[in-house]
Amino acid sequence: MQLTQLPKHTRPREKLLSDGPSALSDAELLAIFLRTGVKGMNAIELADSLLSQRQSLQSLFNTSLEDFLALKGMGEAKYALFQAVLELCKRYLKEGCERAFKFESPAQVHNYLSFQLKGLEHEVFMVLYLDSQNQLIKDEVLFRGTINAASVYPREVVKAALKHNAAAIIFAHNHPSGVCEPSQADKVLTEKLRKALALMDIKVLDHVIVAGNRCISFADRGLL
Repeated sequence: MQLTQLPKHTRPREKLLSDGPSALSDAELLAIFLRTGVKGMNAIELADSLLSQRQSLQSLFNTSLEDFLALKGMGEAKYALFQAVLELCKRYLKEGCERAFKFESPAQVHNYLSFQLKGLEHEVFMVLYLDSQNQLIKDEVLFRGTINAASVYPREVVKAALKHNAAAIIFAHNHPSGVCEPSQADKVLTEKLRKALALMDIKVLDHVIVAGNRCISFADRGLL
């Protein structure tokens, strides 16, 4: 059935305008984004199919280009739209974080980093540069790929910290495997970076590992 054949108050767009976005299901919100369906499926049915195939919104938006193109009705143009929306969401939250609060509690840090890093299929090493009041100056992905003491260069980290005039730093990286516990290599790397930055009087406040929906804090574990 075409969306135009549905009662007006049940159509996603009209429902959003009358009841607000929180009243819509994931599939209805996604249908507004998709705008049109494909042969044999209207936009809501297509949205339901996509969510069923990928099992969650998070998985759908983090799908690789190759896997996305294998989904019925999806092409490069839709992939670009998905990636653009995801990036806009990240920038929206980042802007709010930069203006609205200081990184004063582990929960704030974990929520911010979890949104940035969970769902990624490759490992990245991120640095949060903070000023003397623990206000976020900038976040930056410095390294990609397998993260260990051999692939993360202390001089590059120090150089970047000085460039941004950071008084303190929080490190973060993800474990795509879903295993959240820090490895011995993670511990060695963290200590190596802490010592290098201490020479510049820059404090390392934490190193956070994100794996799925879980976060592990070196500071909480007494590893700093």
